[in-house]
Amino acid sequence: MEKRKLGNQGLEVSAIGLGCMGMNYSYGPSHTSNNLQTLERALELGIHFWDTAEAYGPYLNEELIGQVLKHHRHQVIIATKFAWKNGKSSPENLDASPQAVFKSVEGSLQRLQTDVIDLLYLHRLDPQTPIEETMGAMAKLVRDGKVRFLGLSEVGSQILRRAHAIFPITALQSEFSLWELNLKETILPTLRELNIGLVAFSPVGRGFLTGTIQKPEDFTPGDMRRTLPRFQGENFKKNIHLVHAIQKIALSKKMTPAQIALAWVLHQGSDIVPIPGTTQVHHLEENAQSVKFQLTQTDLAEIQAILDSIPIAGNRYNETMQKMVNRD
Repeated sequence: MEKRKLGNQGLEVSAIGLGCMGMNYSYGPSHTSNNLQTLERALELGIHFWDTAEAYGPYLNEELIGQVLKHHRHQVIIATKFAWKNGKSSPENLDASPQAVFKSVEGSLQRLQTDVIDLLYLHRLDPQTPIEETMGAMAKLVRDGKVRFLGLSEVGSQILRRAHAIFPITALQSEFSLWELNLKETILPTLRELNIGLVAFSPVGRGFLTGTIQKPEDFTPGDMRRTLPRFQGENFKKNIHLVHAIQKIALSKKMTPAQIALAWVLHQGSDIVPIPGTTQVHHLEENAQSVKFQLTQTDLAEIQAILDSIPIAGNRYNETMQKMVNRD
């Protein structure tokens, strides 16, 4: 698979990564055997940029990846994230103090069965700890050889600038897709000014843009998407029109809707790397093919016309989750 550069500090990754969250967290039950097969197949396909976090489980996702990583460490660029006491993701549990940074990374290294993390993100901004203090601790981990590159997740331009002034930021991880375009106006220009790459999570709209979800009842019990406004009631009924429009384009180009969504993200710039998540090998193989598809200017114009005519209904997060997002 072709590679892309994130930032200008030397990090090179596969053009499409693998978001591993759903293997243990948020989207209902999964099976360890399927997850391990998916991880092994990712290596065969050249998808070697894997994303996890201590909060996924908590801890279970890093432990799962560690089972594969210990045998294939030289093949994988591993990214993980920290932000919360005991890995439990709630606003009152945020802790990005230097002591918490060091403790979290020691735990992640142990669970991942490695001695270095390739890309370490602050998962969410801790309002009680100045970003300068958090970045100072993260920078020390780089100097100590425990981390190679640094990133932030779900923060805005002001925090990016303050953090980057302390130590070079390699990547921002944030949601970006056909139905989440909020980065385009201010954050993407800031990233490009500072030479920071974008790692786009949920590039197929948390699975919505695949077309496999046609009604809210399709989500299994315990699936996080049941709590998100865009997937509820009238919002769902309005948003499904976007999916149907994308399906028509996909059919005309002999692609799947997921491939259209990923190809569109890839076309937004060579400094953007989508990390779709999956627990199934056939979906992984489908995603990998997206790098081979070229969208023409006509295709892109048709997609833009759809985006202009079908506004997205509902916030992307519920109230509790939204409190942990910084976009200033």
